[in-house]
Amino acid sequence: MDILKLAEQNQQAAWEILEDTRIIPAWERIGATVNIIGSLKSGLLMKSRDIDMHIYTDHLNIIESFSVMQELAERLPLKEIQYINGIDTEEECIEWHARYKDKEGNTWKFDMIYIRRGSKYDGTVERVTDAIINQLTPEIRQTILQIKYDVPEGVLIPGIEIYHAVFTGGVKTYEELEQWRKTNPLTNSLDWLP
Repeated sequence: MDILKLAEQNQQAAWEILEDTRIIPAWERIGATVNIIGSLKSGLLMKSRDIDMHIYTDHLNIIESFSVMQELAERLPLKEIQYINGIDTEEECIEWHARYKDKEGNTWKFDMIYIRRGSKYDGTVERVTDAIINQLTPEIRQTILQIKYDVPEGVLIPGIEIYHAVFTGGVKTYEELEQWRKTNPLTNSLDWLP
C-alpha cells in the first residue's frame, strides 16, 4: 500500500466532503469563524476519517449552535450526533460530534468544537497544528502516516499522541509507539508543542 497516495486521497475526499456538506457556511451563518485543525490541515489524515474544526464566536449561544446542527441534520445523511456542554468548564466550549456517511459508504466523523473567542484555549490547537506542519519533513511525514496506517482496527490512539512520540521520542514504528506510550504518557496535549 502506498501510504502517501492513500493519505492524499483521504485529504482530497475530506476537502470535497467539507465543500459538499457546506458545514463551514452553516456555522458562518451565526457569525462564527471556522478553523480546520488537526490531521486534515497538517496533511496527516490516514485511516481515521476525522475532520476537526474549531469554531469561534464572541459568546457561546446554545440555541444558535443547535440551529446549526438542526440545519445539518435536516439536509445531510448524519448517522449520529453527540452534544457536550462544556460552557462552564475551563475549555469554555460546546462540543458537537457527528457521524456522516459519504457517497461511497465511508463513515466520517466531524468534530466541531464551538469555543468562546478569547477563552483560555483560543488558538491553542491551531498553534500546535501549525507547529507540527512547520516541523514536518518528508521522512517524519512518512513515519507518522505509516504508524497511523499500522494501528490495528479498533485501537484508538489520538493523532497528537503519535506526533508526540515521533517528534519527542524519535519513535519510528507502531511497536515502538506502544512501548513509548507506556513510559511517556502525554498527560496534557494542550501543553505540548513539537
